[in-house]
Amino acid sequence: MKQITISHPVARLNGRLSITGSKSESNRLLVLQSLYPELQIHNLSNSDDTQAMQNGLSSNASIIDIGHAGTTMRFLTAFFASQEGVEKVLTGSKRMQERPISVLVDALRQLGADISYEKNEGYPPLRIRGKKFTNHQVTLAANVSSQYISALLLIAPKLTNGLHLTLEGKITSVPYIEMTCALMRQLGVDVVFEGQDIRVAPLGNLVSKEVWVESDWSSASYSFGLAALAKDANLSLTTYKSDSLQGDRVLVDIYRQLGVSAGLGENQLALSKSADGVNELVCDLANAPDIAQTIAVSCFGIGVGCHLTGLHTLKIKETDRLLALQTELSKLGADIDVTDNSLHLKPRLGAIVPNVAIDTYHDHRMAMAFAPLGLLVPITINDPEVVSKSYPGFWSDFEDLGFVLN
Repeated sequence: MKQITISHPVARLNGRLSITGSKSESNRLLVLQSLYPELQIHNLSNSDDTQAMQNGLSSNASIIDIGHAGTTMRFLTAFFASQEGVEKVLTGSKRMQERPISVLVDALRQLGADISYEKNEGYPPLRIRGKKFTNHQVTLAANVSSQYISALLLIAPKLTNGLHLTLEGKITSVPYIEMTCALMRQLGVDVVFEGQDIRVAPLGNLVSKEVWVESDWSSASYSFGLAALAKDANLSLTTYKSDSLQGDRVLVDIYRQLGVSAGLGENQLALSKSADGVNELVCDLANAPDIAQTIAVSCFGIGVGCHLTGLHTLKIKETDRLLALQTELSKLGADIDVTDNSLHLKPRLGAIVPNVAIDTYHDHRMAMAFAPLGLLVPITINDPEVVSKSYPGFWSDFEDLGFVLN
């Protein structure tokens, strides 16, 4: 399927959606399960990224190709490095080989890891020779990617002396680090996260434990976008928790400003169209950068301006997401500027240009963020199957909500 054209006959939405388990929680728990097989996991994500994690952890091959799965690359780098006697070459797609990983490799080398670069210094593919670490203290730049920090934390309980991690600079995406710590604590790991220090005590064995993965808030963001753009909306999403570990739960507060009412009860998230929102949205998304694309497109669709900051990690994702947003929104008639860490969208004055083909750059979030605009004008999404990276049932859910897909 090279492209898909999306429209909706009435722009009114009613329906109930079952969202797959959180990719972020699933991938963290899978690493912990490999270290502690007594762990049982329910409601795993069915995303490509989680399948890549499962395949990588279970494979006996000497070369592991994880494709576009960035989280898998970071987590498996730390995991294999800590597995004494294991030797792997860890590689991925062309884009993956352009995404820097030296901050994590340098930190692992501080602990005693044996990792070398197969091609370009600082980038995958990596040759990893697993060994017993000789050190338990490491210093890491905290302003690049929280996944580097989580990768180290997840292997820490199995290290002889645990881990003392000192973070330098402003910490990026704190909720994702707190998620990692909380999941480890559920297993009985002693984790202390205070200021710029994180300490993890070793944990020898695990008593049999069952964990249920909450549905993915990042995937829910597209339903928030739908509710914002619809003439009328009543959507129910399962399964969500009031005490969620996921940073993207800030969607509730952000989209309230865009005219969407959200309520949590009986593990369901209920979304409805409410009163008009703000004329201009100002958000620091340093703790939830994955929802930036959805928010920017929603603001464009309803005609309000937005100023989004804290987006420095978006340039090293599946694509340079800031440049991609600028390019694709401009096709639709947006007046938009981006910097290395921010996005500035002026209120839309004219009509949305219809029948535009949106390029997705091998990025699942580009496809899903722009798709709700089909409520307003016919829009074409190139390479629509890219959504399987995190939300395989996305287009099926759209059809269930009355969208016409051609």
